Amino acid sequence: MFNTYLIASLICFIPLLELRAGIPWAIAYGADPILTFIICGVTNLAVAPLVFLFLFTFHKLFLRWKWYENFSTAILERSRQKLHKNIEKYGYIGIALFVAIPLPLTGAYTGALGAWILGMETKRSIIAIGIGVLIAGIAITIISVGGKEAFSFIYDLVVKPVK
Repeated sequence: MFNTYLIASLICFIPLLELRAGIPWAIAYGADPILTFIICGVTNLAVAPLVFLFLFTFHKLFLRWKWYENFSTAILERSRQKLHKNIEKYGYIGIALFVAIPLPLTGAYTGALGAWILGMETKRSIIAIGIGVLIAGIAITIISVGGKEAFSFIYDLVVKPVK
């Protein structure tokens, strides 16, 4: 069972998959839903600080190149101006809700990247992303447990009598 939790935890570090894939995978392999939620949630919570560290470090490093500085400044400024009104309106609650949507491309990686691009405060962004991760984790755990039970019921109803 340790391997199941380890693999689920590793899945949570993969961009686009994160806990949206880690939790259902572990539950499908018989892992305890609450322990799965805790392990995958903690793993996915670690993503945001790592993404910010990565972005700040490499951005600072790449700013040495003039072409990168010109390109990144133009992109970042255009994005910030374009989305300024929405950020003023929704702010950190918007980041939390965005991350909480249990769909691909709405996880901690994308939330951290968006917050960094928009120049939002790192600590508050990490807290908002963490809240979103917890909400998404709860929703996915409930959906996964319910889905497993539904498939089990259908399997027992349809497949077993045929054998």
